[in-house]
Amino acid sequence: MRTALRALLGIFLVGCAAATPAASSNVCHEPMPEGPLATPAANYTALLAAPDRSADDKALDVQRKPSEMLAFAGIRPGMRVAEIGAGRGYTSEVLARAVRTADVHQGVVFAQNSPALLKMFAEKPWSERLATPAMANVIRADREFDDPLPPEATNLDAVFDVLFYHDTVWIGTDRAKMNKRIFDALKPGGIYVVIDHFGRSGTGTTETKTLHRIEESVVLAEITAGGFTFLRSSEFLRNSADTRDWNDSPTAAGDRRGTSDRFVLAFRK
Repeated sequence: MRTALRALLGIFLVGCAAATPAASSNVCHEPMPEGPLATPAANYTALLAAPDRSADDKALDVQRKPSEMLAFAGIRPGMRVAEIGAGRGYTSEVLARAVRTADVHQGVVFAQNSPALLKMFAEKPWSERLATPAMANVIRADREFDDPLPPEATNLDAVFDVLFYHDTVWIGTDRAKMNKRIFDALKPGGIYVVIDHFGRSGTGTTETKTLHRIEESVVLAEITAGGFTFLRSSEFLRNSADTRDWNDSPTAAGDRRGTSDRFVLAFRK
């Protein structure tokens, strides 16, 4: 039986690799693997409906789809996770609530912001959020993107980079070094989840500052070059109506904020 199942999986993967990608995506959608990426039984609805979550965060849920993100990564109580480029802390708080346990030594979130990012816009809202009870299991990490995680961030189950990978390009981050540090911090089998705005085909990294977009193929190439294995993508943040030719940064997008076509990628150590 196992031999037959392996054979069927092999046929699927060969066909998947040989198939011509759809015009809207550059990656093959593989079946859900076993392990950390298997959707947990936990229902995230109650977690996200918690009365102490801010109205702003709940409004942002519509465009960020945190329940789908948590399920995609298989986040469960007791996990050790990290976020690169935490910004004002929306995703870090979602993760903190999802991994929280009664034991304060479990269910930890390491949340990184660079000093420049904090100075630019994040220091006040980030510090205020960290002072709330919901963030009690979050460890603040003010560090450069080149070396984003503190020494104690080891044996991690998952690392997230949500809408910041493109920024590491235009600010001049050594992304090979950054990805190596993330690789080292993860446990064997740990996952690296990257969510970002689709760039137009052929633009590579040239519009990371002007339009805050990056080609999916660039992210795939850079992270797999760092030793990671690409696992799968998801379409829960896709928007085929996005023309990909406008600036989707929060300060420039205006009424279009949150409507960009976004890729969701998972890699395994």
